[in-house]
Amino acid sequence: MKPVVVVGGGPVGMTAALLLARAGVPTVVLEAAEARTAVGSRSICVQHDVLHVLERVGVGKSVVEAGVTWYRGRTFFRGREVLTLELPRRPGFPPFVNTPQTEVERILEARVRAEPSIDLRYGQRVVGVSQDVDGVQVSTADSVVEGTHCIAADGVKSTIRDLLGITFEGHSFDDLFVIADIRVDLGHAAPERLFHFDPPWNPGRQVLLHPQPGGVYRIDWQVPEGFHLTDEHIRRITGDRPYEVLWQSTYRFHQRRADRFRVGRVLLVGDAAHVMSPFGARGLNSGICDADNATWKIALDRAGEAGPNLLPSYEIERAAAADENLRVTGNTMRFLVPRTEADRRYRLDVLERADKAKIDSGKLFEPFAYQDSPLTSPGCDGTLAPDSSRFGPTFTVENGNLIRPDGHYASFAPTDPAVALHRAKGFTSVN
Repeated sequence: MKPVVVVGGGPVGMTAALLLARAGVPTVVLEAAEARTAVGSRSICVQHDVLHVLERVGVGKSVVEAGVTWYRGRTFFRGREVLTLELPRRPGFPPFVNTPQTEVERILEARVRAEPSIDLRYGQRVVGVSQDVDGVQVSTADSVVEGTHCIAADGVKSTIRDLLGITFEGHSFDDLFVIADIRVDLGHAAPERLFHFDPPWNPGRQVLLHPQPGGVYRIDWQVPEGFHLTDEHIRRITGDRPYEVLWQSTYRFHQRRADRFRVGRVLLVGDAAHVMSPFGARGLNSGICDADNATWKIALDRAGEAGPNLLPSYEIERAAAADENLRVTGNTMRFLVPRTEADRRYRLDVLERADKAKIDSGKLFEPFAYQDSPLTSPGCDGTLAPDSSRFGPTFTVENGNLIRPDGHYASFAPTDPAVALHRAKGFTSVN
């Protein structure tokens, strides 16, 4: 049987391949890079529900063990603490874990290498894509891979998106941010997320500190044009403690969204579909949620068990999720880098009064509820084929399990996060 072609071997693409493998679907993963490089922390926060998605493919616990868990976030304005966020402590996975993207990728690739149904190929830059009623054809410089579907996880500069003529509308922020990984012992009793508005050592701008494994801090400075990170800047944070700069880079943040998330059998996921500022950890986490949503629908579609409305529901649901994430991060960026005098006055007033409800240093990621999806709307039909062996419109619930009309358990796990079809009835995912 033809595989699903996954374009992009980053964390979202590899998660998609592993989720498909779990459903018994083979994949070919085409990665343009010649080899994986572990440079910088990049995305670092993995959220609770996303950890459960990763655990379904056998890596959630490993991602937690490789990271640092934090439960307290402290926010300062001109050196005065104005907000303290305490995350709940519950059994099981933490609310968030700080695991550098390079570590997440290493863990995922080891799991991918152990999965015989996944063919991961490096040095395969895509140059063409086409599709017909039988499937998709993805061309690289030296091969053509045929598949039933294609998942485009090839990032913000997505080749697949460009080949399909999908626009990527939005805007970029003028403000620069220097992002650095610095190993230093700051003497904290427990890992904490620290956010500084207008500190004396970066006046008029902000600095964010995130703890990482191995005594490393990810530090984000908002900086002016022409800024160069020096020992003097770092000493404002470290004092006279010894430190080591492991990596640094300069970024402008972007808010962009593809005008389409699906063209026939090709589905865009992660940064190929949307990109947003990192405050609130909505990039990688939402990308993995894209993969989770796309893969079970592709698995049913290629098995002939999907009705005509199931695959199109991917775009409806995940585009709505992207719009919400862009709305939230857009509000955060207006607070962090106000563009108008009115916005600047508003931020100053909120911070001076320490209005905890309005201070916005990034609303933390949470899963999106598909309340307006056709799959959760009254009268939904055609989601699955009439003869689907999974489950149909008539079912009962027994001890938290979904029971088919024939009395057998459905291939369905109500504790897994993702499936919209039965969310309104308290269920969330297909095995």
